[in-house]
Amino acid sequence: MYQSVPFTRAIIAEELRDLGVRTGSTLLVHASYRSVGFVAGGPQAVVHAFLDVLGPDGTLVVPTHTPDNTDPTGWCNPPVPETWWGPIRTQAPGFDPALTPSRWMGRLAETVRTWPGAVRSAHPHVSFAALGRHAEEITAGHRVDDALGDSSPLGAVYRLDGQVLLLGCGHDSNTSLHLAEWRQPAPPRGPRGAAIRRPDGTSEWITWVDVIENEEVFADLGVDLEATGAVAVGGVGLATARLMSQRAAVDFATTWIASHGAAQ
Repeated sequence: MYQSVPFTRAIIAEELRDLGVRTGSTLLVHASYRSVGFVAGGPQAVVHAFLDVLGPDGTLVVPTHTPDNTDPTGWCNPPVPETWWGPIRTQAPGFDPALTPSRWMGRLAETVRTWPGAVRSAHPHVSFAALGRHAEEITAGHRVDDALGDSSPLGAVYRLDGQVLLLGCGHDSNTSLHLAEWRQPAPPRGPRGAAIRRPDGTSEWITWVDVIENEEVFADLGVDLEATGAVAVGGVGLATARLMSQRAAVDFATTWIASHGAAQ
């Protein structure tokens, strides 16, 4: 799409307000920064725009997941030889919220993660970073065996009646829909593993059991969610943006997944 002038912090902020982002709200953002187009000041300017709109009482939340810190037995993009599995488990630096970069979450998420004052949850697979009034509340107590459940940052955003913004990406990136999977009566569970950093600086490979997520159904789920009118769709820069109440999305998804048997 052709862009005649650069977008600016002020323009992005105005478009976020027009879309319905509320001052003082908690906003969980999934973003493809590239889809926004050229912004004077880059991702830093976009984060400033979010903070301008949210104000001092608002909270900005992003996923800072680390899918490379998982059990190599399940890697397929690309797979690694079985002889590598042991060294990966024993030699990988343990997850450290302050040091470990996210992967595949995008430039905007990494900008928030490294922003002064940002705090990050401690889950070695699916951490979240937050900036603002409720940042500590959202990121605290992220249990390994409830990765995307009610004790996770997703549950905290739900309790705070937060909003979700999909910026240049679809519902297959809408992590909040996993909360609906965790809320099913008997979701499938399986083993998990990751390297974590101990207080003395050493690394340890740990294992646990948690819900097996299935985002393959989220695109279809999202189509039905949007048909209810619960999603505001508009433009932010060159990107298509989708804004919704997280509670409305999760409540709809909880019923949808149960009725479609998608968590079985």
